[in-house]
Amino acid sequence: MSDPTLARNLAIVAVVLGAFAVVLGGVALFLAARRQQAVIAAYDGRNSARLRAELGDLRAGLSQALRHVAVVRYAGLGSRGAPTSWSVALLDDAGDGVVLTTINDTEGGRSYAKNVRRGNGDVHLSPEEFEAVGYAMGAIVRS
Repeated sequence: MSDPTLARNLAIVAVVLGAFAVVLGGVALFLAARRQQAVIAAYDGRNSARLRAELGDLRAGLSQALRHVAVVRYAGLGSRGAPTSWSVALLDDAGDGVVLTTINDTEGGRSYAKNVRRGNGDVHLSPEEFEAVGYAMGAIVRS
């Protein structure tokens, strides 16, 4: 074999080995990327499951918060002037909470607190208190 043939054959072998190395490197990079994707997917799965559980806990806690509020103002006990009496309903998502009422007249005022369960008072609610509960629960829409 002559030198030019040997050099050409060695060059061809080198090119083939180089191409093979490039292909092997590409496969190695592809496999590494797939492993990283699997790790990320597993992490995201655990993370999203934990976040869903925390979100459920927050929603459950929020449903028990007194976040439905309405105030009704009115003239109390024979007052002919400005509406100085008021009833406020503070309820959670289930309609449980409290109605606070202050009735003012020319001689003084009185305050009341009544428990509310599922939108109904534990004792009789006045029309104004019932109206405040209705507004807070969204059963009555203000115009």
